[in-house]
Amino acid sequence: MSFSFLPKEIDFFILFDKLANVAIRASEYFTEICSSGKFDEDTVSKMREIEHEGDDITHEIIRKLNTTFITPFDREDIHALANELDSVIDMINTIVNRMKVYKLNGVNSDLVEFTVVVEKSVRAVAHAVAGLRDTKHLQHALDSCVEVNRLENVGDTMRDNMLAKLFDSAPDTIYLIKWKEIFEDAETVLDVCEDVANVIESIAVKQA
Repeated sequence: MSFSFLPKEIDFFILFDKLANVAIRASEYFTEICSSGKFDEDTVSKMREIEHEGDDITHEIIRKLNTTFITPFDREDIHALANELDSVIDMINTIVNRMKVYKLNGVNSDLVEFTVVVEKSVRAVAHAVAGLRDTKHLQHALDSCVEVNRLENVGDTMRDNMLAKLFDSAPDTIYLIKWKEIFEDAETVLDVCEDVANVIESIAVKQA
């Protein structure tokens, strides 16, 4: 009796692409709502739905991993990649929920600027994930990882500049504490994107 493992390998790539696309949707919506300055229950609910969709895909990847004998790359890398991608979505959801809890309605131009960088980083992550399909040209995936790393450095500088501005202009301590946490959380999204890139780089080295 012969078996074909190829469909199961393709399933993993399809699921990773789906998860990366959910992360893009989360980052796009993050930019949209920060640009509108509206953090209400409807906003939080929609982002939570996106986050739950990411959870569902992540759980499906883990289920397939537990029932599949042959995988396109190391099992621990599949597990790590799924969890790190999901963490990107989780972190964006956390920020949006926190904005509502802190009652930080209104447009903050610094945060909007940050969301643009976050969205670029998530898109670079998605390109890197898609690049894992082509094992003969993994440099495309690695180039996207380099871009993720660059954007993380940009985010570090932005966070520091925004915090410095915040310390100079915050009207009170509570305001300062709230926004300090939001800016640090926004930069954490870029850190998690870099974690995804590190997993992809590890996979590429093993596949070379």
